[in-house]
Amino acid sequence: MRVPRRFHLALAATAAAATLLAPAAQAVPSFARQTGMACAACHTVFPELTHFGRVFKANGYVLDNLRQVRAVNSDRQQLLSLSQLPTFSIMTQVSYTTLNKRLPDGTNPAAPGLAQNGTAGFPQQLSLFYAGRIAPHFGVFSQLTYANDSGTIGIDNTDLRFAKLIVLPGKNTLTYGVSLNNNPTVQDLWNSTPAWGFPYDGSNAVVSPLAATEIDQTMAQSVAGMTGYLYFDEALYVEFGGYRSAPQGKTNALTGQAGPLDGTFSNVIEGFSPYWRLAYEYDWGANSLEVGTYGEDFKLHPGAGQALEGPDNRFADVAEDFQYQYVGEHNIVSVAGTHIHENMNLVASYLSGAASNRTDTLNTSRIWVNYYYQRRYGGSLGWFSTTGSTDSALYPAAGTPPCVNSSGTSIACGVVTSANGSPDSNGIVGEVDYLPWLNVRLSLQYTHYSKFNGASTNYDGEGRNASDNDSLYFLLWYAF
Repeated sequence: MRVPRRFHLALAATAAAATLLAPAAQAVPSFARQTGMACAACHTVFPELTHFGRVFKANGYVLDNLRQVRAVNSDRQQLLSLSQLPTFSIMTQVSYTTLNKRLPDGTNPAAPGLAQNGTAGFPQQLSLFYAGRIAPHFGVFSQLTYANDSGTIGIDNTDLRFAKLIVLPGKNTLTYGVSLNNNPTVQDLWNSTPAWGFPYDGSNAVVSPLAATEIDQTMAQSVAGMTGYLYFDEALYVEFGGYRSAPQGKTNALTGQAGPLDGTFSNVIEGFSPYWRLAYEYDWGANSLEVGTYGEDFKLHPGAGQALEGPDNRFADVAEDFQYQYVGEHNIVSVAGTHIHENMNLVASYLSGAASNRTDTLNTSRIWVNYYYQRRYGGSLGWFSTTGSTDSALYPAAGTPPCVNSSGTSIACGVVTSANGSPDSNGIVGEVDYLPWLNVRLSLQYTHYSKFNGASTNYDGEGRNASDNDSLYFLLWYAF
């Protein structure tokens, strides 16, 4: 249920713009414990935020309903304000994934066989969160994750925020803040941008297309960024900042330390990569509509054995997005989408033979609709499409050495390849959900490809069709 804006103004005045307004963001129980409010106050269904949740996130995750350990100086200025209950949460995902057609067994290329179909993730992912208020005007959403594909524990999505609210003449509000984060768009307030967009969960045992724009999760957890933002009257949102490479789990070959970065690292940002965001939300009754634009420019040195100097690759990403929500007493409907256009200037890759063209383009589009009844039964249906320039080196054919994708990662020849050098892929994702409790979800998701890496049939030149990569994914998700 939408909380009237006058409630926020009254709260802001009472708190003297210190403890700020409204609750919960990325749907972890630590936020519920901190605020004393159920998940439904701030979410439709995890992780989609309501207007109430967006305001809480913009204001730094700091509203609390817990006893505090406090310290002040002689001028009554706050030196410390810590919750007596730490804001920790745990999330677990257990999954099972099957593909429409079994994959080749890569054990012995001279005597090929077929891989086993049906992959159990137990767990697929296990995450520890510290999420909530740290100090006055300062909060955090931080995730530490074990993933079964790597078998390691690593830093996941992280967003540190400082924010303050002021009440302007005429009772308008202005929130200003700074976010320090490790994934472009993870700090965004709406679920129409890549980090928190649909599908909200996915299997790590599927075949994924070759191509993705840089802003579309390609840089997730390998960068560090700082952005500043203004949020006027809970409607107009403006943000600007920059990112720098911050790879995890790698060291400098000479020092054995985390840096400095050199040519042994891949796709290193030259200087800072500027990020920008502009959005406007209009609310009426139980409805809200957001339209916006966002983007980032990347100047990357390929590295991976080449010195971090001389020619580089440049990617200019410009995107549009929208999100409509209806949050009723029993029915919840949301419709959202985004379109990302990327201009690529691939001088470094062209000179090294990793790209056939000096310039390429890539376009990604997604649109989806969600419906839930009483936050217990529901589902989603989404359409996705990637189109771009034909480039036989960037999107190689089967058996073309080396068998790598556009990020330089080794891939299985004949599966994640393109016989015609095209990145074009499209299809639909359908999902049904059952939530016996607000912090537990059972999902069944099916992904169908109409086109995969440039073709519907025989896309790899070795007889594999796009629909062969269709996947059925069962997920048990719970958090506590």
